[in-house]
Amino acid sequence: MKSILYNNNKGFTLLEIVVALAISAMTLPALLQAFSNGIRNYSIIENRTTAYYLLKLKMGQVEMTGYPEVGSEEGDFGDDSRFKWATEVNNTDTDGLREVIVTISWEERGSLRSVELSTFLADRSIEQQQGQTG
Repeated sequence: MKSILYNNNKGFTLLEIVVALAISAMTLPALLQAFSNGIRNYSIIENRTTAYYLLKLKMGQVEMTGYPEVGSEEGDFGDDSRFKWATEVNNTDTDGLREVIVTISWEERGSLRSVELSTFLADRSIEQQQGQTG
């Protein structure tokens, strides 16, 4: 009778292990880089989202004061706040209309970042006076 020989080795050969390690060594740095970029991008997005929220908040505060005086102001949002605000109010060519510019700035990775929003605010007392006389 003929005997059939089978290779019953169920383990890995040294070559298979070396190839697997080589593939892992090539892909691991790329995966770590992608993870690092994700964390960095999260921080950037978080700062920008916070800045836009603060921008809307500050613009709302300016609008609530009514017709602002021409000039500029700046400040921050309290203790340990890395975000700063600045407002600039300018006259326009139209009587009773002022341009308001609000800027939120912060430092990120060694450079200054900022977002800005501008709007025009009307003097409501002029509208009321015209309504009474006209």
